Amino acid sequence: MNTQIPVTVLTGFLGAGKTTLLNRILTEPHGRKYAVIINEFGETGIDNDLVIDADEEIFEMNNGCICCTVRGDLIRILAGLTKRKDFDGILIETTGMADPAPVAQTFYVDQDVAEKTRLDAIVTVVDAVNLSTHLDEAHEAGEQIAFADIILLNKVDLVDAAGLKAAEARIRSINPYARIMRTEKCGVALDQVLGLDAFSLERVLEIEPDFLDESHTHEHEEDISSVSLSSDTPLDERKFQSWFGKLLRERGQDILRSKGILDFKGQDERFVVQAVHMLTDGAPLGPWPAGKPRASRLVFIGRDLDKMGLAEGFAACKAA
Repeated sequence: MNTQIPVTVLTGFLGAGKTTLLNRILTEPHGRKYAVIINEFGETGIDNDLVIDADEEIFEMNNGCICCTVRGDLIRILAGLTKRKDFDGILIETTGMADPAPVAQTFYVDQDVAEKTRLDAIVTVVDAVNLSTHLDEAHEAGEQIAFADIILLNKVDLVDAAGLKAAEARIRSINPYARIMRTEKCGVALDQVLGLDAFSLERVLEIEPDFLDESHTHEHEEDISSVSLSSDTPLDERKFQSWFGKLLRERGQDILRSKGILDFKGQDERFVVQAVHMLTDGAPLGPWPAGKPRASRLVFIGRDLDKMGLAEGFAACKAA
């Protein structure tokens, strides 16, 4: 009997739907318990609050990418988890800017981690709407597809048949081996993404012969950065929607991803807003957690963010 703890890595570019998939895994009645590790690019964590309330223990790693600056944190968390026996597996949700190669490498080059865990599969969520843009603008999007064992081609309801065929052809040109499944809001049977024992070191070495070389480094596009904003003062909903909508219309091409949890004056519930470029969505998230302060947090990831007046625009949305 294999006593190694199975680890599933959930990856995909900014806004593809990784947290949606994670929520599906955590809320399905499968009877298993997972430890969850979430990595975010910005210094302010949002995704942890977007994960539906569950019994799972969640570990956050912010202000750095799991594949480079906070990789040591990943090893420390994994080492701590391997000493416990109260869960069935580990789920790692990477930042949308992560190259999965160094993450996967961790399970082979760190002796303690390698002995006690096994990489079950790399599951990549692909945004069918923005796939071509992501591949053209960021090499990480291609790496995420190349290293995938399973690919969820997500948001298929927003793309016509010809667009889906073209997207699958482009994916196949990068990775002819991975299984592709078309999904809406990451709707997939969990036995299609968990417990597969699908990760193949041999195939990875074909893609990247120096995969096991610990000197492998990962550099992000220098012009991509993040801005994190917060406010303890409630926001005026009308002012915010006006500012945020105008911002995305005018500068959305340079805003790869934006997401936030907001406190609107006069509203009892948290409001979550998410956007990929100009495509935006927002909805109530439920009541504020008891005993925790109400505060708005908003994160942007993109190019030329310092030229958009984000702090000033956000501050102007505060309620009188």
